[in-house]
Amino acid sequence: MFKKILIANRGDVALRVLRACKEIGIQTVIVHSAADSESMPVRLADESVCVGPAPATDSYLNIPNLVSAAAVTGCDAVHPGVGFLAENADFAAIIKAHGLTFIGPDESHIRKMGDKVQAKITAAEAGLPLVPGSPGAVHSLEEAQKLAKGIGFPLLVKAASGGGGRGMKVANRPEELSEAFSSARSEAKAAFGDDTVYLERYLDNPRHIEVQVIGDSHGNAVHLGERECSVQRRHQKLFEEAPSPALSEEQRRFIGELAAKATADMGYLGVGTMEFLYQDGEFFFIEMNTRLQVEHPITEAITGIDLVAEQIKIAAGNKLAFTQQDVSFTGHAIECRINAEHPETFMPTPGKVDFYHPAGGAGVRVDTILYSGYKIPPYYDSLIAKLIVHGRDRDHALARLRLALDEFVIEPIPTTLALHKKLLDAPEIKEGNYSIKWLEQDFL
Repeated sequence: MFKKILIANRGDVALRVLRACKEIGIQTVIVHSAADSESMPVRLADESVCVGPAPATDSYLNIPNLVSAAAVTGCDAVHPGVGFLAENADFAAIIKAHGLTFIGPDESHIRKMGDKVQAKITAAEAGLPLVPGSPGAVHSLEEAQKLAKGIGFPLLVKAASGGGGRGMKVANRPEELSEAFSSARSEAKAAFGDDTVYLERYLDNPRHIEVQVIGDSHGNAVHLGERECSVQRRHQKLFEEAPSPALSEEQRRFIGELAAKATADMGYLGVGTMEFLYQDGEFFFIEMNTRLQVEHPITEAITGIDLVAEQIKIAAGNKLAFTQQDVSFTGHAIECRINAEHPETFMPTPGKVDFYHPAGGAGVRVDTILYSGYKIPPYYDSLIAKLIVHGRDRDHALARLRLALDEFVIEPIPTTLALHKKLLDAPEIKEGNYSIKWLEQDFL
């Protein structure tokens, strides 16, 4: 087992990894920017290293500084957390080249699944269902027009790199393809430095279903159930639940077993998430996230499995501590992402938290680094807390969530707590009957 791990991230995920390390008995080193010197992970870690000024490009994305921090503190492994360099194949390779263990998948899998075109090819080889689309990258408008005749409209032109909705344009009719193709390529080039795009059929009202998978270096792989992540704004998730209220037990078993088999066939190491669109009873693979997910706590709640601890143990060469038959699912869990944003305009609201009181009670978990007096910096993602509730069934979880939201206090800055309270009054949320378009088209 590792003796000391460098945690190359910030915020609640850094604290989450730190806690897992401490439970296992591993020493921790937290890196931080100058803006995060007073954060809770810095206060609780065994050691901390400032790796640069506030901008992420100069600190959390500064690979030479991160490697140096690991070297000078005597770490033998690096945990990338979520975001920043967690899915950067070059970072994983550099960590390995310096004699350290990257706590995540092999660089080849990060690279392969990070390129959406290659990911689709890999998924097809693994037997996963795909949205009808181009067989690979599309390099010219003429090629796109030819392929579109076989795929049909509406059509989505999609960047091969990146995510978050950037580099994605819809052509509802043939005459719109030229503008969509040009615009998607330009946006992808500006956002990711890569203008490679591909085509796929645009599903008009799907749900977003993702399956948590985990594999070890001994050929074992299992799934830990699915999560429903359809409540989204600009392709950013706000409200997630497990299991999905849309699936039958048969559908749940089918997609889970399919994802686990694909994970094993790939020889995938560590935790990962296979994401699907679901519409009219069919699943369509869209991408694989080769890292820990923000919403992993709801899977932990219904399975009782510590995903971060398992991730660390697998990276150290251990076998999975359980088989698929050992995995059982209990109750229902929901996560609300609490952002430092105005609940109506969604403008970021960094600033000082004068008073903080987290929700509590049975079945309630809060992942955050907030405390009274903490100053939320303006330089990073606006996610400041995750509220997770677990109940014996969905109605019980919703009831606990309502109580927890009423208890939760973050003052004086505006947050999305108010939005989540409104969500609970929506019939679609009460009934579990929503799609990825519902929030923006019908609620906001």
